[in-house]
Amino acid sequence: MTPNKITCIIDDDTVYVSLIKKLIKLKKLSNNILVFKNGKEAIDFFINTNSLPDLILLDLNMPIMNGWEFLDAFIPLRKESPKMLNLYVVSSSIDPVDSKKAKSIECVRDYISKPISLESFEQIFSVA
Repeated sequence: MTPNKITCIIDDDTVYVSLIKKLIKLKKLSNNILVFKNGKEAIDFFINTNSLPDLILLDLNMPIMNGWEFLDAFIPLRKESPKMLNLYVVSSSIDPVDSKKAKSIECVRDYISKPISLESFEQIFSVA
């Protein structure tokens, strides 16, 4: 991934977000990182700026608007944009139903269980 791409982290876990931001900066994977504590903050931002990031790391379990609700609101926005976008669900849920459901959604590239391994993390950015 080139550093000028926009990476978006949608997650309410401040420790995870801090770790991911440090990894992105350390590996020089992106200079532009957006962070939202829930799906509503992200959707509102995307609508107000009429802009989508290049990569989204989405948690499922968040207050206000969870990952599933975010995806329901995001899919119509995604369809309006010609931009190529990679969206990964990154969740602490190990329920195979969640993984299968996420992977069945067209705009979801993959489902990754937390804690995310460095190998998975590097793979995400090599594709994006």
